[in-house]
Amino acid sequence: MALFKNIFSSEKKETLDKGLEKSKTSFFSKLGKAVAGKSKVDDEVLDELEEVLVSSDVGVKTTIKIIERIENRVAKDKYLGTEELNQILREEIAGLLSETNVGEATDFEIPKDKKPYVLMVVGVNGVGKTTTIGKLANQFKNKGLKVVLGAADTFRAAAIDQLQVWADRVDVPIVKQEMGSDPASVAFDALQSGVNQGADVIIIDTAGRLHNKVNLMNELTKVKRVMQKVVGDAPHDVLLVLDGSTGQNAFEQAKQFTAATEVNSLAVTKLDGTAKGGVVIGISDQFQIPVKYIGVGEGIDDLQVFNKFEFVDSFFR
Repeated sequence: MALFKNIFSSEKKETLDKGLEKSKTSFFSKLGKAVAGKSKVDDEVLDELEEVLVSSDVGVKTTIKIIERIENRVAKDKYLGTEELNQILREEIAGLLSETNVGEATDFEIPKDKKPYVLMVVGVNGVGKTTTIGKLANQFKNKGLKVVLGAADTFRAAAIDQLQVWADRVDVPIVKQEMGSDPASVAFDALQSGVNQGADVIIIDTAGRLHNKVNLMNELTKVKRVMQKVVGDAPHDVLLVLDGSTGQNAFEQAKQFTAATEVNSLAVTKLDGTAKGGVVIGISDQFQIPVKYIGVGEGIDDLQVFNKFEFVDSFFR
């Protein structure tokens, strides 16, 4: 299929292949059992395939779309053997994802006309939010960009300490206050400091609480409003970090956060330690928000820009 031709850098692709190994092994084990003894793709195979996709955390709505596409393919081609199912899945899922998720990133890049580029990061505690910020800071710095971090998750002392560890590791400045400080005040100081230092990118961490959506909405709205006193159109991107290993819970978190605040992009983490990698397919399809980054390992360079064709190729090859 032309979509998959000559688009992969070998080192990045190798990391992606390795990171998706558990998901792939689990999926093909289920698929193998589903088509065992069958020679052609018929209604029974499609029913089994539907169950495999749902149990692989692709999500019900996206699974139905995939099954419909394969049914259309079967009707058009009259006869499809089960040995072709892997390739058909690969092509149809890539086709489905290519119809959505516009605005996908192609590299760790920022718009040239936004300086400083302000990125606000949201997500519940434990999803890898702080780690994602640290890895993003590292990638941006490697691009020759000046990065400043803002520790506006003042609800937990550990959040401030963890961000400080990453700031030290990547060797970028951090703006912080005491635990319990006003998050909007920290964000204001971070943007002011970033502007004064001539920063290219300012990354603001925010509190990871979802116990009360109204409180979360009010807090994030206030943080945005205060930041705009320094940089008029900030934030330029609100990045929601989701833990891929939680499967369907990641869908629920995405629903909750997109209801509480405007989310511009998604990062799905911890895909290397789980068999739930199918969640990326479902999230990419269901939310009209681009998945920008995926975490496929613990190393500092194991945060990757999400490319739907690379992902599907690694998952189904």
